[in-house]
Order: sequence, then C-alpha cells, then structure tokens
Amino acid sequence: MLKVGDRLPNGALYEFIEVEGEGCSLGPNAFDIAQSTAGRTVAIFGLPGAFTPTCSAQHVPGYVAAADDLKAAGVDEIWCVSVNDAFVMGAWGRAQGAAGKVRMMADGNGDFARAAGLELDLTARGLGKRLQRCSMLVVDGVVRALNVEAPGKFEVSDAQTLLAQARALPRG
Repeated sequence: MLKVGDRLPNGALYEFIEVEGEGCSLGPNAFDIAQSTAGRTVAIFGLPGAFTPTCSAQHVPGYVAAADDLKAAGVDEIWCVSVNDAFVMGAWGRAQGAAGKVRMMADGNGDFARAAGLELDLTARGLGKRLQRCSMLVVDGVVRALNVEAPGKFEVSDAQTLLAQARALPRG
C-alpha cells in the first residue's frame, strides 16, 4: 500500500471538461498523474463511489466547503478520485457544486486504486472493485500525508483533517 514518502503511481486519471480551453477538449481528458502533480501541492481524497450516501453527503461537500482554506494553506489543487467513469464524475461534480474548487478525477478501470494498493473489493455488495476511502497530501508527486479509512468508516479522510496536515506541512 502507498505510504508517506512514496511517489504516486504512474498512470492517468480522467476528467470531464465542459468548457474547451487550456489544451483540453470537451469531454473526458486524460491527465498524467506525474505531470499534473509536478511542482505542485495537491490534496487528493479518494472514495468508493459517486452519488453514494457518505461520499455525497459528507466527503465531497466537506472538501468543497474547505477549498478556500486548503488553498490558503498552500494547496494548489484538490482532487476527488473514484472508480467511476469521467461522465459520472462530471455529473457528480455539477451536482455537488465542485466547479472551480474540486477536480472530479475518474479512475474508471481502477488502475490508480490497484497501483496505490488502495483497492477495496465491494463485489459482494454489487459495487465491484473500488478505491478505499482515503485522503492524502501530495507535494511534487510525493505523498507527504496519508489517511486511510477502515472499511465502512469516515473518520480520518475528511477535509478538516487534511487541512490541519496542510497547515502543519513545512514550507520551503
């Protein structure tokens, strides 16, 4: 499993782009993880699925509400990652009011979840393989803080925990 001090796994995440610009076409666009985190501080939170109860009622809204505080603490971008396709993530982002605050990044095949060692098997519940609920602070592609939830829990991956970690991160 990914741990503090590790580089994020190589690969791509996908984002549904609604307005063409900055080299991005309309629709799903692939973003290389290493390139997208190079020289940046990124708050990433992962969760099992779009439009699911805890994810929609607590996890995403917490990060949307804390976006300005996270940016004031030195975070360049906030990513929500889930094993869903980019179309679903885009629709969920619209429903959550995430535009301009949280990038809704799709891990459609679960490649990131597997490579990070954070895959959660929910096949018994009809949900397939998912991303375990977690949050991390990534600086220049390296994990500087990591919070992984026990299955079915939402106690350590919330926005306020990651905000405290971002504020405590040495700068320079």
